Amino acid sequence: MESQRIISLILWPITVMMIIQRSLILGVNGHRTDDFTPVYNAAFNFLNRLPVYNENYGTVDPHYLYPPSGTMLMAPLAVLNPEYARWLFIAVSVAVLVVCAYLLTRMFGFSYDSWVFPAVLFFFFSTETVAHTLIFTNFNGFVLLGMIAFMMLMMSRHDLWAGVAIGLTIAVKPVLAPLLLLVLFNRQWKILITAIGVPLVLNVLAWPLSKDPMDFVNRTVPYLGETRDYYNSSITGNAAYFGIDSWLAWLMRIAFVVMAVFSLWFLYKYYRRTDELLWLTTSSGVLLGTTFLVGSLGQGYYSMLLFPLLMTVFLKGSTMRNWPAWLGVYGCMTFDVFDSKKWEPFGRYLEYNKVPLGWSLLMISVFCVLLFRYLDLREAKALGGSPDGPENGSPDGSPGDTAVSAA
Repeated sequence: MESQRIISLILWPITVMMIIQRSLILGVNGHRTDDFTPVYNAAFNFLNRLPVYNENYGTVDPHYLYPPSGTMLMAPLAVLNPEYARWLFIAVSVAVLVVCAYLLTRMFGFSYDSWVFPAVLFFFFSTETVAHTLIFTNFNGFVLLGMIAFMMLMMSRHDLWAGVAIGLTIAVKPVLAPLLLLVLFNRQWKILITAIGVPLVLNVLAWPLSKDPMDFVNRTVPYLGETRDYYNSSITGNAAYFGIDSWLAWLMRIAFVVMAVFSLWFLYKYYRRTDELLWLTTSSGVLLGTTFLVGSLGQGYYSMLLFPLLMTVFLKGSTMRNWPAWLGVYGCMTFDVFDSKKWEPFGRYLEYNKVPLGWSLLMISVFCVLLFRYLDLREAKALGGSPDGPENGSPDGSPGDTAVSAA
């Protein structure tokens, strides 16, 4: 269509320039927060048989937290000097993010030459999560690639390779580990062989090559279980920073877990067999978003792992077809800064809370859409209609979307 061609003509030059600005300018410039230097130092120490896990965790500087398997995979970076290694990491991260946008476009049924591909790329690089992944220079882009590959391979029933995709990310950064619950739900047991086996084998290989592997167990693992009050957008991190009573933090955590349990149950019951893509992408978003909120550490740039959930807006029955959900997306992904010279306390509150409030609103919106659909089903059953699911007239998106939009 002519309108789609026009959209592509507008988006491509803007998107390309945005990618260049985010990578060559902001990325290379860097920031006072530097996630790459601890990784480079750990890789250098690993190659030279020096201690890796000897940091002072009492400081607020970025710390190296990867297990020995992750250290071994990162070790080739130390072959280059630090500056060139960082530039290479940024360049590869940009390429990985472009591939992620392409794979998401294809996964949701659009071609590479449609307007959707440049639109997805434009959205990617307009967000805080992608910008800070490049500026701070961390591993998140590779985690997103592993997540998308895992989903695509899981749906195509290439189970062992799906396990490899997620297993490699877990070997470095276990943020995707909750998604193994969906493997259990779908009874694709073979995925667990490689999903657990890959990080296990890599750790076995890396353990004797490390100078101090037990320090990861004795020092780093306990630190990972602690709640820190800086660079932490989880409920407990936010509570620690603002001095909120622990009982209230626990109440909020329990509430979000309850909402997640209901959402996962409803999605499993009504969508797993009829729309696997919608089930898998929405369930993954619920699992990860809830984990970010209720875990000990949730950082804003984790939000890129919610991109598959956001893409469901193109699917009938999506929980993303309402404005509160996208207001939540704005909160957890905006690159806007709310620090205010005129209203300093209010601006600081908004700046420090935009990510947790965004995650919270997004998870509440998904829950409410699914709850309204459940109530519609109950009403239909009471009136003698079909209660069986989407294939027999269950909610297709409109009842829930209307309800949440009016809420």
